[in-house]
Amino acid sequence: MPPRRKLNEFERGRAVAWFQDGVPKQEVARRFHVSISVIVRLIQRFTATGRVQERRRPGRPKKKTPRKDRLIERLALQTRTASSSIIRRQLRVATNTNISQQTIRNRLHGFNLRSRRPAVRPRLTPAHRAARRAF
Repeated sequence: MPPRRKLNEFERGRAVAWFQDGVPKQEVARRFHVSISVIVRLIQRFTATGRVQERRRPGRPKKKTPRKDRLIERLALQTRTASSSIIRRQLRVATNTNISQQTIRNRLHGFNLRSRRPAVRPRLTPAHRAARRAF
């Protein structure tokens, strides 16, 4: 099941105005391509509070912001073999916030960045190098 589409504040105000003008709830929902339950809850909230803004949600505020997400992505792209602990350290220095390694890994997976390991190759001895140059 796809997640519900959220209406922005302008669309919420417009939906309430259409409903007050006599447009049926089903028609308002169809115009915005949302479920009728979204419109019903919006109308209920508006009649109870007189506002269309969403209420504050309880719980701990997120440490991760879109700006920090972009920084995590940039740090990972600069050094493709950097681990989540290295990115975490760099992020702590840059923003003075402490985000867990698992959160960083989750964000990197969200950006479709997977872990990488450098290719392991045999070491070249000085004799090998001299032979290659001579060749």
